[in-house]
Parts: sequence; structure tokens; C-alpha cells
Amino acid sequence: MTNPLRKELHEENRLSWNEATKAHNSHKGNQAKFFIEGGSTLFPEEIELLGDIAGLSVVHLQCNAGQDTLSLARLGANVTGVDISDEAIDFAQKLVQDSGINAIFERADIFDWLEKPGNKNLFDVAFSSYGAICWISNLNLWAKKIASILKKGGRLILMEFHPVAMIFDIDWSHKFPYFRNGEAFTCEDGVSDYVAESNTGLAPKDNQTGIQNFRNPYPSHGFQWGIGEIITALLQAGLTLVTFKEYPY
Repeated sequence: MTNPLRKELHEENRLSWNEATKAHNSHKGNQAKFFIEGGSTLFPEEIELLGDIAGLSVVHLQCNAGQDTLSLARLGANVTGVDISDEAIDFAQKLVQDSGINAIFERADIFDWLEKPGNKNLFDVAFSSYGAICWISNLNLWAKKIASILKKGGRLILMEFHPVAMIFDIDWSHKFPYFRNGEAFTCEDGVSDYVAESNTGLAPKDNQTGIQNFRNPYPSHGFQWGIGEIITALLQAGLTLVTFKEYPY
């Protein structure tokens, strides 16, 4: 795969995510209270794959507004969260202050952050989950740079939606190709308010009406990667496949 690094599309995605993040968090109520009372946004599947991370250095790549990042910190890890969205990182940093849970957050395009010399061989674990990989414009470079930031024996935990889901329209009709060879696809409506669309699915505690009838003024650009492409990129980057699981939900 020789796909270019589409930084200009990343920048448009940043703007789209800034708007969407405001809407998403408007539905989630008092999140600091949720964490102070012992809440976690991690599911058992992630916790099982992560194992014991107490005392380990963990980077949460494309961390969004930091809820999973703080949940990782709650497991005893020394966590850094990275995301391209200004709004998301601002929210995450405030959540640190309000909850008292310690984590570091940095706003950056993920490729810029992975290039930072100070990050080389720094982390025991890199974690990425749920709707992150579809924003990666250059899969091989992404995999290579992740390998470079891991200590010897370090691990990548990637928990993602199955790429087969990306071939369906909202009504589950088959609309999009599985194989796109990294070609960008544009959504003129931008990142949606999928938190509101999920009803209470993504804000089960203290769900709020929040922003209604959200319309994103900025388009977004995604990238479809198949399972074979993802695994091959990571193997070619020098990582070793230890566990590969698919779930029926």
C-alpha cells in the first residue's frame, strides 16, 4: 500500500470532530461525577486484552474526549491520551481536573505525534479502539510509527468495529465496497451526533437531551481498511500477532 498521508483531509476532520464532540458530550451529563463514583467506560473485552497494566506506560491513540483514557488510568497505568480535536482534548483536560484522575492529554494529528523523537521506545502499551482506524490515511506509516514508540516487548491493543460494518448504509443495505485500497471517502454531513442517535446506548448514566437536531457544518473523510490490510501492515512493521479475536456483536 503506497497511499499518501492526507494531512489536508485530517485538518477537515479536526474541524468536523470539534463540532461533533460538543454535541456528544452534551448528552453525557456529569462525567466527572461518573468517574469520581468509580465509573469506567471500558468493556470486559478491552480489559481482558489489556491484562494487568498497573504501573505501565500506556498511550491511548485517538483518545477522543478522554473517557476511556481515564478508565485506563483507573487501572493503574500512567496514561497519555492523544487526539486531533481541540474540543476533545480541552474537555479531557477539564475532566482530569474535575475528577482528580491523573492523565496527560496532547492535541496533535496522530502522525505528527508519532513522529516526535521523544516518544521513541517510550511506551509499554499502545491502545486504540472503536472507530479510530477509519481516520488513518496511511496504514503502513501508522503501523510503522506505532512499532517505533513501543518498548522492547511492548504491545498494541487494537479494539475496532469489524470493517464489514462499513459496507452497509444506515438501513443495513449493502451500499459500499469492502475493498477501497485506502481511497478516501467523504461524508458531506461530517461526523454525526451518534451519541444522540444511540439513545441511551452511549450515555447510559445521567443521559441528557443536550444539543438537538445537530448538523455538522464541516465534512469528514474516512478510509476503509480490511482486516487483511490491517494485520499485514502491523506484521510488516515488525510486530508479532499474539491474539486476534472477532466477536458476534
